[in-house]
Amino acid sequence: MADMPPRERVPSTPLDDVSKAIIEQLQQDGRRPYAAIGKAVGLSEAAVRQRVQKLQESGVMQIVAVTDPLQVGFSRAAMIGIQVEGDAEAVADQLEGMPEVDYLVVCAGSFDILAEVVAEDDDHLLEVINRRIRAIPDVRSTETFVYLKLRKQIYTWGTR
Repeated sequence: MADMPPRERVPSTPLDDVSKAIIEQLQQDGRRPYAAIGKAVGLSEAAVRQRVQKLQESGVMQIVAVTDPLQVGFSRAAMIGIQVEGDAEAVADQLEGMPEVDYLVVCAGSFDILAEVVAEDDDHLLEVINRRIRAIPDVRSTETFVYLKLRKQIYTWGTR
């Protein structure tokens, strides 16, 4: 997956219905031609191209290829709940640099950070947790939730 820039609080302009419709078209098929999208939403191909460019430049959306980790050699995935003593954002900064971490949130509740890790196998997962995550100063504890079967993963939220 492509790296996403960190989300920062910036005032957002509400999307109009046409922009939402364009996003919905691309969520169904990220390779859909602009002419086909234009036909569906009532705009010219050039107008769709301009809107898509603005949506990407503003950080509203990305167009990426989503892979199945199992199909590309990563047989183990887990969510790691991390409790931190001190600055959770400083720990998150270090976790961001780990290529195995593909989803990272600072949160409230039982854990200060949730990090999704995709690994080649159990030995690789153990190495990431034991030698790298737990070695970060201020990591107090971790709890690992190993994924047994992915039942649902969607990318169609955000337009309704």
